[in-house]
Amino acid sequence: MKKFLPLALLALSACATTQQASAPATPVDIRLIAINDFHGHLDPPKQAVEATAADGSKIRIPAGGAAYLASAIDALKADAPNNAVVAAGDLIGGTPLSSSLFLDEPAIMAMNMVGLEFNAAGNHEFDRGTDELLRMQYGGCDKHSEAEPCRVDRPFPGAQFKILAANTIKDGKTLFPPYALKSFGSGKTQVTVGFIGMTLEGTGLIVSANRIKGVSFADEADTANALIPKLKAEGAHVVVVLIHEGATNPGDFNNPRCEGLTGALLPILDRLDPAVDVVVSGHTHQAYVCDYGLTNPAKPFLLTSAGSFGRLVTGIDLKVDPVSGKVVSKSARNVVVQSEAFTGSRGDVPLVDSYPKFAARADVAALVTRYREAAKSEANRVVGALSGPATRDGGKNGESLLGNMIADAQLAATTGADNGAAQIAFMNPGGVRADIVPQPDGTVTFGSVFQAQPFGNMLVTKSFTGKQIRDLLETQFADPNLYRILSPSSGFRFGYDLTRPAGQRLLFATLDGQPLDDAKSYRVTTSDFLGNGGDGFAVLKEGTEPVVGPMDLEALIAWLSRGGVIALPALGRVENRTP
Repeated sequence: MKKFLPLALLALSACATTQQASAPATPVDIRLIAINDFHGHLDPPKQAVEATAADGSKIRIPAGGAAYLASAIDALKADAPNNAVVAAGDLIGGTPLSSSLFLDEPAIMAMNMVGLEFNAAGNHEFDRGTDELLRMQYGGCDKHSEAEPCRVDRPFPGAQFKILAANTIKDGKTLFPPYALKSFGSGKTQVTVGFIGMTLEGTGLIVSANRIKGVSFADEADTANALIPKLKAEGAHVVVVLIHEGATNPGDFNNPRCEGLTGALLPILDRLDPAVDVVVSGHTHQAYVCDYGLTNPAKPFLLTSAGSFGRLVTGIDLKVDPVSGKVVSKSARNVVVQSEAFTGSRGDVPLVDSYPKFAARADVAALVTRYREAAKSEANRVVGALSGPATRDGGKNGESLLGNMIADAQLAATTGADNGAAQIAFMNPGGVRADIVPQPDGTVTFGSVFQAQPFGNMLVTKSFTGKQIRDLLETQFADPNLYRILSPSSGFRFGYDLTRPAGQRLLFATLDGQPLDDAKSYRVTTSDFLGNGGDGFAVLKEGTEPVVGPMDLEALIAWLSRGGVIALPALGRVENRTP
């Protein structure tokens, strides 16, 4: 295989192309190379990319890993001297042990090595607080959490790329620069691209409140629209929005029509100034390259997302008339970062000859190995045994084996009078980051448990009336684009029907077989993230008599280490009666 492949050979189909009637004679070619939601996956995540073969059949391709991502980015750079590598957030946070155990320092260093230039802050960049995020940008070994910084490489160099955060406001100004400019060429043929970086306005709802004190997140469309005249005044010919908000795409990740596209990003796009040329998005872990003008002719943006975990990378090609400063054509495609074959819960995932294969770039591979080895002794520590895989699959009802098990563990950790005297526990699906798959002998390692719950949230128990709990359960269905079904602890059941009017979808809620009494008080345990209204569950802020318990990870390890082989919890605590 050649070291570099032209972009035309990196995917089976070209996509998302728009062409104006008259192209300039000598356009300037620019390639943007985009990723999002890397989440510190230094090693291949052992999650396949679902793709389409030449005969139309569906195939699964092993993909991801920082060293392979570096080679894929190099290949995209090889035939495009005018390039910029960009990201749409969540490079860190919610990461595997080899990154998270070291405060995600290696993830930042890997992004330096792949040549990233600009990243829009995502919600997970704030997981350890704003002071720690500033350390990620500027480097150093100042300690802002219980974990010790700079344990492997000292000093930590910080990001060589710029974090952009146009709508993140603290003390009356943006926490990071709102935008950046990069120019290509010189003289009369010089073209300048302006990059605006933003996270979703709802970040405050999905990050623990104590980690973003004094920070607000402004409206995304209003923020971008206000900056465009300033970018133009500073010479920007092309406007690119890097935004950590996204859509859901039911179709192929390289189909520019994007039929059925939905999600919270669409109302933002529909309010953006049409002077925007490209929107690079993230957050939903979906992959797409959409000619958004086919969805809304008044907004002819090119909209892209590269899925998650470094399994895809997007090549975005722009042709710009240097005289008029207009983009005369634009196209994009998602490239699968094919890496290492693996065996998962659904069987073998071999390499696929019909898609390009990338070699691990040696320097990045050395970084990954260094941190993997540093984490190995802790990762391999046995903490218990399970009767089978505890999976996150929510199925039709929305509950999951692992979600139920975590809820049981949190209830067990807080039933004592000193820890809250809890009667019920709820676990949110977004807080469960990976399946827990036992070793062949049934043992469960610290590394697998850590990957499932990497956020370090504290447990908090509060008193709520039955009416408040019923209101909480109705909140699960408030966002039509994303139902967040809570996993309840053993003894609690509820049912719902999504065809009923909003506010009336909860059919029943019982504790130990008895309907909740609206006037009675119950003790409920959640993570402090949920307890502060995270994921939109504002009702949980209303609880009284709070008692702080152990860390969520400690509770789960205690549950697994009770002795013997722990049986998986039964499903059936949640009932979906939607016809």
